Amino acid sequence: MPIRREKGQLIARLKYLAQQLEQLEAVEKATVFHAIVMAPSSGYVKQHRDSIHLPRYDIVVLVETRSPETARQVQKTEEYAMLVDALSSKASDLHSIVARNVKRVGDVEKRRKGIFLFNYFVGEDSQVTLALWDYLAGWYAVETGMDNSTLLLPLEGEQSDYTIINHARWNGLLSFLWQQVTKKSFRTYMQANLNVNQVGAMPIFYHLA
Repeated sequence: MPIRREKGQLIARLKYLAQQLEQLEAVEKATVFHAIVMAPSSGYVKQHRDSIHLPRYDIVVLVETRSPETARQVQKTEEYAMLVDALSSKASDLHSIVARNVKRVGDVEKRRKGIFLFNYFVGEDSQVTLALWDYLAGWYAVETGMDNSTLLLPLEGEQSDYTIINHARWNGLLSFLWQQVTKKSFRTYMQANLNVNQVGAMPIFYHLA
């Protein structure tokens, strides 16, 4: 992980390159995030941590394109190559995939400040993991007021360490955490469902860079 000054310089560079990417017709938006909280391992993840690639990504760049097909085209551009090079020059661990949005509660607003979640899921059965997300999303909608969320599934042939990645936004971290940890059903329903279905969730919370 870069030291603070280097990280600031890297983020500034990535934001500039993201703006260049947004000039491409195929790109709808390119957003840079920096991590503020990485949740500790628990449940399935803690039991299998030796075989799971734990996400420790303190910077995320999300490039949204018009379609999965155009995402492949964007990967071949000079603008994209420059962004990846900038990340690679500083990263001790880099995870890059092309994914499609397979489920959503609502679009994630990225033009306003807030707390942004990237939740990295692993599971014994990919179909079970996908189905379980519906139950989890329902709980978050009722208990935390979540009204936006997109579920990213790696395209066929992509080498991904994670079965799915969930992306969502809330207005503030403290209010979200309070709503979550004070609910008894978080343990009896949420965590219990993850464990019984052999699914691990590894959430990281970010701010807009």
